Amino acid sequence: MKRLLAIGIFIITVVLVGISWFTSGGLARQRMYSAQTPEEAVRLMVSQVQAHNWDAAYSRLANRGEVDKAAFVRDLAGSNGSLLTYANLESFDVWGLHQTNQDAIFRAKLHYSTAVGPLETFRDLKVEHDGNTWKVFWPTTRLPKLAPQVIPVNYLRWDVINRGAQDDWGVQNVDNPQVRIISMNALQRPDSVVLVGEIVNEDTIPAYVNVSATLLGPDGNEVAQEGSFDKISHTLLPKQVSPYRIDFPGMRMDKIKSVRMDAKAMLIAASADPVIEVGQQHIETDALNKKVLRGQLVNQSGQIVNIPHVIASYYDGNGKVIWVSDGYVDQELLPQIPVSFGLDVPDDVAKNVQNYHVVVNYYENNNS
Repeated sequence: MKRLLAIGIFIITVVLVGISWFTSGGLARQRMYSAQTPEEAVRLMVSQVQAHNWDAAYSRLANRGEVDKAAFVRDLAGSNGSLLTYANLESFDVWGLHQTNQDAIFRAKLHYSTAVGPLETFRDLKVEHDGNTWKVFWPTTRLPKLAPQVIPVNYLRWDVINRGAQDDWGVQNVDNPQVRIISMNALQRPDSVVLVGEIVNEDTIPAYVNVSATLLGPDGNEVAQEGSFDKISHTLLPKQVSPYRIDFPGMRMDKIKSVRMDAKAMLIAASADPVIEVGQQHIETDALNKKVLRGQLVNQSGQIVNIPHVIASYYDGNGKVIWVSDGYVDQELLPQIPVSFGLDVPDDVAKNVQNYHVVVNYYENNNS
């Protein structure tokens, strides 16, 4: 009798565990791990990337013989202090573009959180049926191997020397650099008021600049105050011009009587190196039917640029600034190796653009 009771308890336990496994999604997870569809294969690989389970993610590739594991990790997690090395893959979306019984093409939209805000990247991935499962083809990226060379260092450089407490020289403090806002245009966007324009460093010394604005209502009282934050190239060499953009979320032009602008500048040490060349610039319509300004960055120096920041100003036929957009490049700029960039341009702005100008700001990690 006791033996029958023990067998009965064991059977009931097994049944309950099975029910619990099924209701908690165990069957779905098992199906996912077997990747019985191309979408499951992509989702499985990206979810393992999200968990930093690089061995498992790499094992899901159909072309492992062509893709170096270190290069695969570098593509998704960054290297040399690039923006992706400070990012976390928060979520992702996957949808199909083409599918047959043997292969498919899926697009993955990766949502990263970074130290400078959210970052989204797209990956178009080929998926192939392999036996009882589907596996992902990862696009191979082979960096060109440059021949050893000497790059002469002949750029301008400005150092700031502060006098010590015991020094009797430099009694007078250095004046702040002279900067000037050379244009400002107020725009009504669907959900905000936006101020765009340009600022110039008119001095012979470098300046760290920031632009802020205060909106005044019909009664002359302050309505809102905002700054340009990172939508500006903060470091300006002598005679250099930077675009700026200031966003006022939730504001309407009919509630504003005037704008008070304020440009602040301070003296900083700076150099004209590295030189980053911008080429192949053009506006096109991407796969999502959005207008994008694309181009290439080439680091002309011999040092690594860790986090490039691209800022573009757009002009109408009269030379008036009608929009400013910016974006961070998620990979580092190695010397002499081109890297592509893309900046979104609103459709209603793109149709009026006659010219544009791109500047590149950057952040360096001295440990890279």
